[in-house]
Amino acid sequence: MNIDELKNTWNEDDSFEGTPEISMEQKAKINLPLEKIRSNMRMEFWSTVGIFIFAFGVIALSPGPFKFKFYITILIASMVFVTFFFFSKFFKLYKNMSSPMMKTYDSLKDLLHQFELNKQYYSSFYLSFVPFLVCEIIIVLEFIPRPVPLSHLTIAGILIGSIVVVMPLLFVMGNWWFKKFYGKFIRQIEDLVDELK
Repeated sequence: MNIDELKNTWNEDDSFEGTPEISMEQKAKINLPLEKIRSNMRMEFWSTVGIFIFAFGVIALSPGPFKFKFYITILIASMVFVTFFFFSKFFKLYKNMSSPMMKTYDSLKDLLHQFELNKQYYSSFYLSFVPFLVCEIIIVLEFIPRPVPLSHLTIAGILIGSIVVVMPLLFVMGNWWFKKFYGKFIRQIEDLVDELK
């Protein structure tokens, strides 16, 4: 078989079909939910920056022993580092949504896969704050002066109770937040993908 025959066979092969293109009307449909998601991501990023600036400001201006303020500052700085890691993941998704317009069915499927990954990152992001909250509770228990010191049993009860309450609460809150700000727009994109099948 020579090269010309191979070319002809390749061109005649009907089993290969290009990835279907998305029409202009469908592109318009997808742009609205994507823009809403991008807008919510920007709002979330800037509000998180504002919260950290506020936290550092409160620590700097509040009276208190140096060690207490130093430990809390180190904890919040560590929280900033963890937040930066997760926001770098969110930023990749933001960039993918902002770069060339979604033109094919496969690119939409890939986008939905990225949304699913980011949902997992989102849950992990909220749960990653449990150790920081536990450390903050320990610091507060150690440094806040009391007329009667807390017993070891009371301290253990407060810490264990905090973990038992805070972990599920953060998980539920993270899932609720994701659904509220991103879920309905992701569903709109899923509907479009189903329409294109």
